[in-house]
Amino acid sequence: MVDTFLDWMKDTGFGAANRMVTGALVLAVGLCLIKILLILIRRGLSATKLEKAAHTLVLSLAKVALYLLLGLSVASSLGIDVTGIVALASVLTLAVSLALQNMLNNVLGGFTLLSTHPFHSGDFVEIAGQSGTVEEINMTYTRLATPDNKLISIPNSAVTAAQIINYTASGTRRVEVKVSASYDVPPQKVVDALIQAASMDNVLLEPAPMAALVNFGDSGMEYVLRFWTRAEDYWDLYFAANQRVYQVFLEQGIQIPYPHMTVELERKE
Repeated sequence: MVDTFLDWMKDTGFGAANRMVTGALVLAVGLCLIKILLILIRRGLSATKLEKAAHTLVLSLAKVALYLLLGLSVASSLGIDVTGIVALASVLTLAVSLALQNMLNNVLGGFTLLSTHPFHSGDFVEIAGQSGTVEEINMTYTRLATPDNKLISIPNSAVTAAQIINYTASGTRRVEVKVSASYDVPPQKVVDALIQAASMDNVLLEPAPMAALVNFGDSGMEYVLRFWTRAEDYWDLYFAANQRVYQVFLEQGIQIPYPHMTVELERKE
């Protein structure tokens, strides 16, 4: 019995030591491989056009997957049956996915936005009826800063499902000013005055500014002035153009009509 016990301890001890050494080797090699793979992934991401937030997401997912795989490999080398662990992890993953469905939809929406590039930080966009400058694109929300400095957070799942209008993607924007002039003023004089009003700094010469008569209103003829500028100068020139048109009309004696009514009274004897 003593000999049998000693043989069992000998076999068990050597087996345990062998598994421990194997597990340590798997752990050491796995950690080195993970570091190398993460460096390669990071370099690969830097060569792409993905946003920085997408880099963080990909690296985080890669770390979780690699360390999980390493943990299972170490457990298997120690003689632990990982079948039950994998099954339990699958059930827990399914439960967490159902509980955090909305958040996962937002994360997937964020990854879609960061990979397809419908807009970038700093672009002026309109999303689901909300207009503003893109301040941040994270993995759950897209934040817009409105012209009056309000911050609007829109879930990424709603952003991907909505129509997106990017006003600054091409780098230029068209300014459009609509104005009315009296029927007593020749149309060509008004058009020339509008072209003159477009002679301002930061107005692009190509395409050239244009003005035209577009409609006959109840109180006067309606005109439009259109010119192009850089996207970052849009709002400054939009407000300056309205004031400039008024000044030029005033200098040239062009009357801007307003709704009025003529009432005739008939006196009965």
